[in-house]
Amino acid sequence: MKHQVMGVINLIHETDDLERLTQNRCLATVPFGARYRLIDFILSSMVNSGINKVAVFAHTKFRSLMDHVGSGDHWDLNNRQSGLFLLPPATDDIQEVSRGDLYHFYQHRDYFNRSTLEYVVIARSHMVCNIDFEPIIEAHKAREADITIVCKKHADLMGGKARKVKMNADGRITAMQDHYGRMHSDVSSMEMYIMRKDLLMELVETSLAQGQDHLVRHAIFSRIDKLRVFGYMHEGYLAVVNTLSSYYQSNMSLLEPDVWREVFFQPGTVFTKGKDEPPARYLGTSKVSNSLIANGCRIEGTVENSILFRGVHVRKGAVVRNSIIMQNGDIGENSLIQHCILDKDVRVQYDRDIRGSVENPFLAGKRKII
Repeated sequence: MKHQVMGVINLIHETDDLERLTQNRCLATVPFGARYRLIDFILSSMVNSGINKVAVFAHTKFRSLMDHVGSGDHWDLNNRQSGLFLLPPATDDIQEVSRGDLYHFYQHRDYFNRSTLEYVVIARSHMVCNIDFEPIIEAHKAREADITIVCKKHADLMGGKARKVKMNADGRITAMQDHYGRMHSDVSSMEMYIMRKDLLMELVETSLAQGQDHLVRHAIFSRIDKLRVFGYMHEGYLAVVNTLSSYYQSNMSLLEPDVWREVFFQPGTVFTKGKDEPPARYLGTSKVSNSLIANGCRIEGTVENSILFRGVHVRKGAVVRNSIIMQNGDIGENSLIQHCILDKDVRVQYDRDIRGSVENPFLAGKRKII
């Protein structure tokens, strides 16, 4: 990227209604799309946009995050001069950890102050998309905006929760929801904010001095009339994955070839932590249609309209339909799994019939025997 930009992936107080899927992991590392984690999409978008200095502000349950991102080498971010920085809370005091994102930005202000980069892109992990930040920075500079918020116009969020905004004819944002209220607008914020780094630090210090510690609610929302805040409309695919319903529906949408190609390859490739696994093995009794099957799977039964992560074993006579089976799942002989989400290492015994629905998929947590 020709612009001087640093990236921030803000995991502090992300909205999380994924129930047992986030019982032992943060939202950013929830498995998605057969072999990825949610954070892979925004992290890959930043890297593909030429942003080679990225900080991940961790919050809680970040052990799996540390294991997944590591040194950033899978995203070519293991450079000493730039690279990937994982910044956990500066203290384990529960009252301090529970404070807003501006407080945590201030605790790690050295990360910002030591950098000579001019702009910062702040994003969340639960917005699944493939986006190029280059034209957004161009538009931000051309408008002489203080803050640019990436937005999406659509009515269907597939059950996800997103903050709505209102824009005038010039693209300037005139109103924002304080959280996930009932504002009548078909424009949603993608929780991606572009601004100058010195403005961010000014907002951090000013807001904290006034007893305010939330970036959007306090630093931006309360200054919407004073700052030049513009929206940039994203025309591509977006899935807001922060509820169980949106997680299920957005995964299922990947079974559409046009969606799959856009999400993973346009405008750039989505990268993830690599694992050496043998190819999926399909035995003579297997029947597979319209499904994503990861490496290491062994299919003896029937799989229809489903997503199988690495190492899943579907035994003879078993039927998996409209379901998501995570890593190392084992589906017993002659069992039926329909509209289900099974977390890692779930074992389904012989001759079981387990069914959910699109609106209310059956969910099994890690390492369960059902």
